[in-house]
Amino acid sequence: MRLLVLTCLLAVCLAQKPHPCSSPPLLTGSFSVSTQNEKLMGFAKYSYDALRKRVHLREVGSYNNKTFHIDLLLLYKEGVMYKINYKNRTCCKKPLSVDFHPLEIPQSASLLGQVVLGSSSGPGQGVLVNTWAGELKLKEGPAKYMSTVTEFGCIPISTLFHSKKSGWVVVRSVHACDTVHIFSPEAF
Repeated sequence: MRLLVLTCLLAVCLAQKPHPCSSPPLLTGSFSVSTQNEKLMGFAKYSYDALRKRVHLREVGSYNNKTFHIDLLLLYKEGVMYKINYKNRTCCKKPLSVDFHPLEIPQSASLLGQVVLGSSSGPGQGVLVNTWAGELKLKEGPAKYMSTVTEFGCIPISTLFHSKKSGWVVVRSVHACDTVHIFSPEAF
């Protein structure tokens, strides 16, 4: 009987441990990006659709002290990328030959910790988040990451990414409920 109780208690404890997760299939929001060497700083709005494998990015920033504006529509299923320029009123269609990567915590990630952002003294005053770390294998070599997502919903909060080529890259996310999903190229 004791063995049965101990087994049940162990199962309950292990079930409460956070597990790697996938973000919701439809997200909209914005994020900022900055690199350790200060070559790149940017702010972007995005629409993300994992069901149909498409992403729409609208970004403004600075790279090597030169300002840039970019609007990209990435249609992974079709293998097509649209580069939209509102100033010149042009839409350039290019092949897209990279794989779609869903917003998720890889199964190989290690849990660093779990904390409440904000206050935990009252209901709904804080957000429970998990921080994960791991290593990705890229063409340029290995890269380390540390990503924080909400416990409920797996909504991305922030990601730190390090490679020898770029140094540390910081991505901070802000999410909004936006009912407008723009996944069609402009008809200039």
